[in-house]
Amino acid sequence: MITPKPQVLRTLLSRYAEARIMQFESDTAENRRRLDDMTHTLCVTTGAHTIETALALADDLLQEQRRNAEAPGTGRPDTDRASPTPAA
Repeated sequence: MITPKPQVLRTLLSRYAEARIMQFESDTAENRRRLDDMTHTLCVTTGAHTIETALALADDLLQEQRRNAEAPGTGRPDTDRASPTPAA
């Protein structure tokens, strides 16, 4: 599975939460469709078959990515930290 970027996961989780709130506040066909669309998108993005699994996987992926970003020497090319200069 291709691991989605943290910002993509956060955006999808936010949109899913908004869709759930909207559907809860007003149970309309449009709000149900929006929630179904966001549920499907989260499931596809995380490779899950249910929304419960998708939410758990998204949380796990974000935690893992956070740990990797905080760990020194991960070899991540997109880190903001300066690489140590080799000893001469």
